[in-house]
Amino acid sequence: MSRTTLAESSIHPEALASITSFHSHTLEEVIKAVQSHKIVVVGMKQNPVVKKARKALAEAKLDYHYLEYGSYFSHWKPRLAIKLWSGWPTYPQVFIDGKLVGGAADLIKFLSKK
Repeated sequence: MSRTTLAESSIHPEALASITSFHSHTLEEVIKAVQSHKIVVVGMKQNPVVKKARKALAEAKLDYHYLEYGSYFSHWKPRLAIKLWSGWPTYPQVFIDGKLVGGAADLIKFLSKK
């Protein structure tokens, strides 16, 4: 099931250009990491849920690539670009084998099934 998004035909070309370029370098970094690493955790400083996900991976003795974008007080726009791209509303965002599995609770469920 796909989530509903505004059709490109309903977006003015200048607005579409802004959308496309909004922190595109950050998205390129995340996309490249997801394509290059088996497990990727995208997070932020000071977030205890991000720490919980990283701890679960460490306890499972799984290697992962970690990308950190600011804290509660900084870099909210790059994090917003990532949220808009993935459709996931919170951090962390955990990718396994190129697929978004969700956040920390979702990761823990995923790991318990292995």
